[in-house]
Amino acid sequence: MLAGVPVRRMTIKGTMTPSALHQLLERIREVHIGILGDFCLDAYYMLDARASEISLETGLPTRPVRTQRYSLGGAGNVAHNLWAMGVRHLSLFGVIGRDPFGKEMVEMMGAMGMDTSALLVQEDSWDTHVYTKPYQNNREENRIDFGNFNQLAVSTGEQLLRALEAELSRLEVIIINQQVLSGIHTPGFRSALVDLIRRHPASTFLADSRHHSDAYTGAIRKINAHEALRMSGHREESADWISSSELEQIARSLYERWGTLLFLTRGEHGCIVYDEEGYREIPGLLILSPIDSVGAGDSMLAGIAAALGGGAPALEAAQLGSFVAGVTVQKLFITGTASPEEILAIGTDPDYRYRPDLARQPRRARYHRGTQIEVVSALPEAKQFTHCIFDQDGTLSTLRQGWEEIMEPMMVKAILGDRSAEVEEALYQEVLGSVRDFIDKTTGVQTLVQMKGLCDLVRRFGVVQEERILDEFGYKKIYNDELLAMVTRRIEQLQAGELDVEDFTMKKALPFLHALHQRGVQMVLASGTDQDDVVREATILGYAPLFEGRLYGSVGDITKDAKKIVLERIMHDIGDSASTRVVTFGDGPVEMRETHKRGGYAIGVASNEIRRHGLNLSKRRRLVEAGADLVVPDFAQMEQLLAILF
Repeated sequence: MLAGVPVRRMTIKGTMTPSALHQLLERIREVHIGILGDFCLDAYYMLDARASEISLETGLPTRPVRTQRYSLGGAGNVAHNLWAMGVRHLSLFGVIGRDPFGKEMVEMMGAMGMDTSALLVQEDSWDTHVYTKPYQNNREENRIDFGNFNQLAVSTGEQLLRALEAELSRLEVIIINQQVLSGIHTPGFRSALVDLIRRHPASTFLADSRHHSDAYTGAIRKINAHEALRMSGHREESADWISSSELEQIARSLYERWGTLLFLTRGEHGCIVYDEEGYREIPGLLILSPIDSVGAGDSMLAGIAAALGGGAPALEAAQLGSFVAGVTVQKLFITGTASPEEILAIGTDPDYRYRPDLARQPRRARYHRGTQIEVVSALPEAKQFTHCIFDQDGTLSTLRQGWEEIMEPMMVKAILGDRSAEVEEALYQEVLGSVRDFIDKTTGVQTLVQMKGLCDLVRRFGVVQEERILDEFGYKKIYNDELLAMVTRRIEQLQAGELDVEDFTMKKALPFLHALHQRGVQMVLASGTDQDDVVREATILGYAPLFEGRLYGSVGDITKDAKKIVLERIMHDIGDSASTRVVTFGDGPVEMRETHKRGGYAIGVASNEIRRHGLNLSKRRRLVEAGADLVVPDFAQMEQLLAILF
């Protein structure tokens, strides 16, 4: 009847509870991890041309550095991530040069209590690997790199492996990091390392190699999708578009090739785990804030290694790695780390990106027979829905249609301040792109949350002086004043009889609400719009009485999201049977994610708010990715939809 539609709903197997996550973070504190790899240093130089002068020697303008900072990179970043997570027993095995950068690196590691006794200094033909990153106007310019011509001495490699072997009995996990071509992983060193792995089958080796994943026989592998494609003969640039089914085949072939546990990371789309149990997948995290993916792979590796050392199964290890990376990608202009508190914050109630293949490829959609109702996961098995939650704007009402066109220029102006008309085109386009991406990600959340995110964007670009930056309430007032002026004009047209209720509601939305009400379904309206405006607009459009007082909106508190509160209250009141009795309709990802996480049935309304009927493909993508079970363009096929639900 529904060819190609999965027979069961998607779940995240092995999801850790907050309690289990807390216990794992406690256990990893006592884990002893060794790191053998390419230790690097990232040097950040923030340039400020206002102090520039003309050099007397060259006649050229100088490039003054306003601030400088250094952070551990490569294997050092993996170590720093482990330390930040709470792992207190770290032994480092690598090579540095006799130079100021190597000294700085050792001092940083020593201050964190890491064992650097096996960070060997090679006197000749070796510079500490350093990536110097000058920034002008918050944009990174051409790097200056050190260490590209290093040559590992045979004696240094032998000494390094002897030091590692002497420590193996104390190490729960040994991370093999290969970052650069001019590092320690020469052909001879790789061969000797594989021999060491073979002689110590009881030791757990975890390899993350940019160029030599095939080499480390006997080690668990962690690779990214680009590397997996390259190793399987595909073009790396297709990694963003390759399907999960194709990646499953690649993961299987690599597992069969290596014979050990495999972690295949997919960036924002999550992580694949392949072992003797076969293919399993952790969905990617949804991150609303601006991100910087530099170092995310190191963070993922650190989380996986710590979890494995703490006795966690592979799927939980992948999940911890995902949480760590989810924290660090939100730290801009630095290779960030994640503390246990930050990991718990993101892992206690995570938001995921589901079904990325289907979301971005509508040609793969499957529909209920004879309808435009897309079946994303499965039709409901038990048709006993007693509670129905509705979002308002874009789901039922179009009074606020066009809010994005008001929010976008308002945010751009807030970020650029008085210079919005004169900044260079490149900066303007960067700001505009960031604003559009942020609005796209945050559709459906409280306006106050969006404005708090705007505060972060204003500070990130640094155009407006700190004393002139407003708080989220100040920016919300500017936005609301403009938006409500538009809504008021539309209400006046409605009250004057120039337009009808049908001109501001989705196709057959009101008849559908009446049909549910007649069936005795308890309906609840939950919106990110302010509470008073939700009630006023629902009353004007005529459907407020059908909700019998159950209308909820924002109350000016970021911690009190109306949609979450309503779902939790209903689920608590209904009890164990809630998953078969609660259905949610909405055009935003928030209500889809919250319903999916709580086991309810989520129906996405991918509405075209201008026409008030028909499918909006951009909304469809967001809704599918947020966990919608069904997707409808409007309520035009209400009889078929009612038959599915009841």
